[in-house]
Amino acid sequence: MIISARNQETKNNMALIQLQIGKNKLTPEFIENLKVLFNNKTNDSARIYLLPSSTRDKAEVKKWAEEIVLKLGRNFTYKIIGYTIVLRKWRKARGID
Repeated sequence: MIISARNQETKNNMALIQLQIGKNKLTPEFIENLKVLFNNKTNDSARIYLLPSSTRDKAEVKKWAEEIVLKLGRNFTYKIIGYTIVLRKWRKARGID
C-alpha cells in the first residue's frame, strides 16, 4: 500500500519517486501506480521504503524486488539497500530475462 508518493527535484532536474510499502504488502495497485509514475519521461529512478509492518525478512524483500521488476518490464533494474528497494529505468532493456 502506498502511504505517500513524493517527487523531489534532484540536481539534474529529474524527479526522484519515493514510495512506501506498509502492512498491505505488495499489491497490484502499487505496481500499477509505479507504471504510471514511470511513464512520465522525467522519472528514471524510484526508492521504495519498506516499513517495519510490511516485513523484516531480507529474502522476502528480494522476492518483492524481483516481482516488481518482472512486472514493470525489461528496462528496469533494482538494488536493495537495507530495507529500501532502489529501482532504475534504463533506455535499453537490461532487466531480468
